[in-house]
Amino acid sequence: MNQVALITGASRGIGRGIALELAKLGFDLGINFAGNAAAAQQTATDCIAQAKAAGWSIRAETLQADVGLGSDRDNLIGSMRANFGRLHLLVNNAGITSIGRADILEAKEENFDRLMAVNLKGPYFLTQLAARWMIDQAKANPTMRPKIVTISSISSYAVSTNRGDYCMAKAALGMMTKLYAARLADYGINVYEICPGVIASDMTAPVKEKYDKLIGEGLTPIKRWGTPEDVGKAVAAIAQDALPFSTGETINVDGGFQLRRL
Repeated sequence: MNQVALITGASRGIGRGIALELAKLGFDLGINFAGNAAAAQQTATDCIAQAKAAGWSIRAETLQADVGLGSDRDNLIGSMRANFGRLHLLVNNAGITSIGRADILEAKEENFDRLMAVNLKGPYFLTQLAARWMIDQAKANPTMRPKIVTISSISSYAVSTNRGDYCMAKAALGMMTKLYAARLADYGINVYEICPGVIASDMTAPVKEKYDKLIGEGLTPIKRWGTPEDVGKAVAAIAQDALPFSTGETINVDGGFQLRRL
């Protein structure tokens, strides 16, 4: 029986890259999306094809939910229970960029609230729901080692004054990871944070020229854009239990951006 993963925001970008890498490992997948059903279905189709090429037969179900809404989170976990009956891996990936990218002296409260609902409250309470289910599964099957991964960002520590809400939410996800890691360790559930750097996606497409220049000038020691596949490979390592004695850990997938150099 295949292991099962739920990836939020998996219709495009980093979430899609993660789903494709997990498909290669033979995971059955819950492909969550907020609005673009066609993109989510394409991801599911591509995941099934990737798995087949690797010698696996998997299921990939598309599941609509806005993680910023409590009722949608309940329905999402309910759909995973109904479709798969088990959950080995939760990947909190869904997120939105700062609405309007306003300077912090001009930012609007309603935009702040919306971003925090999706980028912080959503993963916090979705993790709560998933963790409760994982605890029940781990008690019933002591050999099961569920895992939770949250996709954060270098914006958790690198300041952008026109994306204050985004930076604050990503910083808070780091503490969320530590809190759940401490709370769930007794149940054999390891929790991780992955901090992607500059990743090529539709979210970063509008600033491609800016980052092409910065990367060329040495922004990162590894002089290229990151890809969704790069992040997916980090999640795949965790999914394969490659870090069994680590929890609450932050894994940078950033081309070395975090290094301080003289």
